[in-house]
Amino acid sequence: MELTCWCLLLLSCLQSLSANNDFFTSIGQMTDLLYTEKDLVTSLKDYIRAEENKLERVKRWADKLDSLTATATQDPEGFLGHPVNAFKLMKRLNTEWGDLESLVLSDTTDGFISNLTIQRQYFPTEEDQTGAAKALLRLQDTYKLDANTISTGNLPGVKHKSLMTVEDCYELGKIAYSDVDYYHTELWMAQALKQLDEGEESTIDKVTVLDYLSYAIYQQGEIERALEYTKRLLELDPDHQRAKGNVKYFEFQLEKQKKSAEEETEQQKERGKRETPEKKKKKKKKLSKKTFSLIPERKKYEMLCRGEGIRMTPRRESRLFCRYYDNNRNPKLVLAPIKQQDEWDQPYIVRYLDIISDAEIEKVKQLAKPRLRRATVHDPQTGKLTTAQYRVSKSAWLTGYEDPAIEKINQRIEDVTGLEVDTAEELQVANYGVGGQYEPHFDFGRKDEPDAFKELGTGNRIATWLFYMSDVTAGGATVFPDVGASVWPKKGTAVFWYNLFASGEGDYSTRHAACPVLVGNKWVSNKWIHERGQEWRRPCGLNETE
Repeated sequence: MELTCWCLLLLSCLQSLSANNDFFTSIGQMTDLLYTEKDLVTSLKDYIRAEENKLERVKRWADKLDSLTATATQDPEGFLGHPVNAFKLMKRLNTEWGDLESLVLSDTTDGFISNLTIQRQYFPTEEDQTGAAKALLRLQDTYKLDANTISTGNLPGVKHKSLMTVEDCYELGKIAYSDVDYYHTELWMAQALKQLDEGEESTIDKVTVLDYLSYAIYQQGEIERALEYTKRLLELDPDHQRAKGNVKYFEFQLEKQKKSAEEETEQQKERGKRETPEKKKKKKKKLSKKTFSLIPERKKYEMLCRGEGIRMTPRRESRLFCRYYDNNRNPKLVLAPIKQQDEWDQPYIVRYLDIISDAEIEKVKQLAKPRLRRATVHDPQTGKLTTAQYRVSKSAWLTGYEDPAIEKINQRIEDVTGLEVDTAEELQVANYGVGGQYEPHFDFGRKDEPDAFKELGTGNRIATWLFYMSDVTAGGATVFPDVGASVWPKKGTAVFWYNLFASGEGDYSTRHAACPVLVGNKWVSNKWIHERGQEWRRPCGLNETE
């Protein structure tokens, strides 16, 4: 009866998890797994105590009989000459040894196994483990972290430092290897080898690690280094057949490269004799400003995430202000104006401070958490919503009519922006997972996706309002790669920008991204405001980019 009640309680606690997967995409929902694991540990300890009690009873029985039989066998006939001893011998062998057999055979695992079986159906999947591993690799690249920094847990601002074992490093390397990502395979197999060399005990042996490491290095074209590691492998396991074959192959390839290099050197000498100094001078090129501006978007995005973005000139910075804002003496803001500060000039991005209270934040999170599902993106080809690897988070949608707090927040957005929110999308709440991010994207529909928001019937997304509902220890900035702007999360604030010019044309400088969360838990909520209803609130401009 007690077990049944416990199981029912556990089922009710985990009910919200049953409809969800992709745990790695939301730190908020991953916290539930900690409580699940805690319950499981409690059940495991109960099982251990039951086993210890059983063994203690068996031990006491064995000790008692050990002493008794030692005495009895010294004078068997004299011992059994006592009628009570004879009776007790019959009783022990007929009854008590049978009881002992039942005790030894009794299964104390039932409760623990039942609990484990119930909980296992709510455990993360292989996809979650792989997703979390790939998130670590993504963080490593974005924030330029070496494997040792991550393995030793020396991340900025961490409260709960955690070390990675050889097995952990090896697992990351294997996942990278399965994705044909030999760069990360090398990094993490090298880290596993380093920890083994330092004396860490592990079930993973050096031969296995060296096998992966040498192959990953070879695949990146570094045959000489691959040969060195393969020779080291053979020192540990002289009978390793694949390594023997690889040594011969690598030595053959190195010899070919050497001959090719010698021939190339001779050819260069011949060309050098024929070329005049003037021709040589023409080949020299300097990095132009235009070339510098053509840095790939991915690189700019990662630079901004690390805080290495473009700096505003002092003249531009002098035009950014902070102020008390009442939106042209809005009656609700006259006596309590909002603190507003300029974050960027083009596109114009503003931040509102103390715009949402801690109590409101907790209410929004409370309403959203049971509904969190893997965040989706709009597929321009199908016109449907779908999940994507470049957006790692979970989101939920909250409507104003289901709770007064949401209606109050929606009204506040309308009061501050002066825009109609009845035609806006519902409040979207998002929680980012391990390395949670949203790579560069536009909020508005472009001309090549004319049906982007057709089903809504409210036109394009004219503006974006974004609440920050948590501080983030490291990472998690909102960045605008085209202009070099970085906006860092600050709990209780919100940022706002227009996605469309007053003419209705899209402002392509608003292309933005959510940087991966390095340390911490990032909660945001946003309101996408649409064109319909703004005809008198934001009149159409006469120029395309006005």
